[in-house]
Amino acid sequence: MTATMVKEKIGYQFQEHLIEKQAKAEYAMLNEFAKGEFTMENPLIKYNPYIVNDLAAVILFRTEEETAITVRVKGKTKEGDFYHTFPRAKEHVLPIVGLYSDYENKIEVYPYQQSDKKVVHTIKTPEVAGAKLVESMDTTPEFMQDNVIFLCPAVNDFAIAVDYAGDVRLNYTVPMVWDIKRNPNGNLLLGSQRLMKMPYFVSGIYEMSPVGKIYKEYRVPHGYHHDQITLPNGDIVALNCDLDNGTVEDKAVVIDKDTGHVKRTITFSNFIKPGSQKSGSWSDEDWFHCNAVWYDEHSNSLTFSGRHINAMVNIDFDTEELNWIISDPEGWPEEYQQYMFKPVGDGDFEWQYEQHANLITPLGDVMCFDNHHFGAQNPDNYLAANDSYSRGVKYRIDTEKMEIEQLWQYGKERGKEFFSPYICNVLYYNEGHYLTHSGGIAFDGEGNASEELGPFAQLDDPNVKLNSITVETINDKKMLELKVNSNYYRANKFTLYAKDGNNLSLGKGQLLGSLGETPQMDYDIPAEDTGEMLPAKHEAHITDEVDMFTFESKFEKGQLVMLLLESDQETRRYFISTSKGKRGAMCTGTFLPDDDRDTRTIVTKEGLHGEYQVKLIIDGMKYDTGITIRA
Repeated sequence: MTATMVKEKIGYQFQEHLIEKQAKAEYAMLNEFAKGEFTMENPLIKYNPYIVNDLAAVILFRTEEETAITVRVKGKTKEGDFYHTFPRAKEHVLPIVGLYSDYENKIEVYPYQQSDKKVVHTIKTPEVAGAKLVESMDTTPEFMQDNVIFLCPAVNDFAIAVDYAGDVRLNYTVPMVWDIKRNPNGNLLLGSQRLMKMPYFVSGIYEMSPVGKIYKEYRVPHGYHHDQITLPNGDIVALNCDLDNGTVEDKAVVIDKDTGHVKRTITFSNFIKPGSQKSGSWSDEDWFHCNAVWYDEHSNSLTFSGRHINAMVNIDFDTEELNWIISDPEGWPEEYQQYMFKPVGDGDFEWQYEQHANLITPLGDVMCFDNHHFGAQNPDNYLAANDSYSRGVKYRIDTEKMEIEQLWQYGKERGKEFFSPYICNVLYYNEGHYLTHSGGIAFDGEGNASEELGPFAQLDDPNVKLNSITVETINDKKMLELKVNSNYYRANKFTLYAKDGNNLSLGKGQLLGSLGETPQMDYDIPAEDTGEMLPAKHEAHITDEVDMFTFESKFEKGQLVMLLLESDQETRRYFISTSKGKRGAMCTGTFLPDDDRDTRTIVTKEGLHGEYQVKLIIDGMKYDTGITIRA
């Protein structure tokens, strides 16, 4: 996929997929390994060979006999050690994860059960950006052991993982976003950095090793956002958008684990009518704002978190019929009241508002992070940020009696210091053992809780302070509190090394599924062909990729702009929005521009055939760009 260039063309670059870049880097590494006599005492060491984790490396060597190898990444203290034993082999290609920033890291390597033969290698790392973000970590090494807290980005800082001492031990260098989950095979699932539609819909889901090696990208038609869940058969339910209907964050797709193809589509408007309930952040386009999906095998059901309807909605997985809704019943139409619960019990009870990250525990209880943003269904009762709070909460439901009881909460007692109007999550480990992550805290220079969501607050005022606070409790006793000076979408806890097997497989990763075809405008705009190049003041640039391209340019608010792809057979038309304004939800501001004149328009190559000249209509005047896209 290349472009034909003419004089005065706009900026152009072809950007290889990370899978391609990693394949080339891996090939070069293995080629160097094949040509050398590398031993355990004198191995080949490659720092950050997969490009995206600058606190990782790979050590390569051979042994005469098939031997299992133990690796210990030495911590600054003994409690900070990470270790793993790799399977028997003669050729050893060992991922090294959990390095420190700006440090001479010591790596012990020895044959399994033969520590007297250990050799020590040194890997010097540079200072990495994420290492400066941790403000405090309050826990014990006995509690954390060799786990880390993995934080996913919500603003312009990238994913990091933090150990018991507050040291960053993983630092991704590209903005891979949305929730992080671990597959049974030890690999991680997280969103790609490839933006498909503003403000944060990305091309799909990476399955990757913590060392940074991408094995698969599951591409999601029209873009992936927020969350995914792996079904018992290995297929993935990913959150999606109903762009054909002009709406977003109101659909899910079931993706085949082997091919990446969409096996099934679940459209939320089939079981909830848009506008049935409206939170304070509601909009016509983003009427549901699904930020979580959970599959419960015991009831064969899916639970979706609808931030903009203040509701957790459960449907039958097979029939997609509505089972129940957890929401303050006030204001809901009569037809939905039968699916609502009645509060019972002697303890405190409060409904959740604009919640995130719903889950169902093994006992059938329902948990979520209750952002409690606005704190009411009725706008007359909305709370100001300074008077607000957020919390993790657990409810017990009886689906026969349609009764609900609040069993547990954490966070309300901390008031505005724990208030996060967007993002966040809870995790269940065991009865009484929970993680509560308040990831979207923002304060202005005078210590007031911001009425703006973190990404907007930071853009508007450089004095705004952003925080994430992650707390783990056992029977209401705080066992861990991590405070980071940034907003982070979600937190999870796991070991960097999977407990079983070698979590680095060699060979080129796979690009699976499809991006879908970008919706076109169904009408033309009359325009005078100037025969001129697009004026330089627009600072236009095209980034071309194997399956899509991105057109970036500056326009003033309210200009009427259309992107054209012209070939001998057809003309394709794509609207470029120049309207300004802030969404009621910005769950990751990673891709937000600093200049509000900046626009970013992404067009997939689905349905394109041959060569297309890229042109532009601006306020009735047609310009050339000098670029020809090939598909």
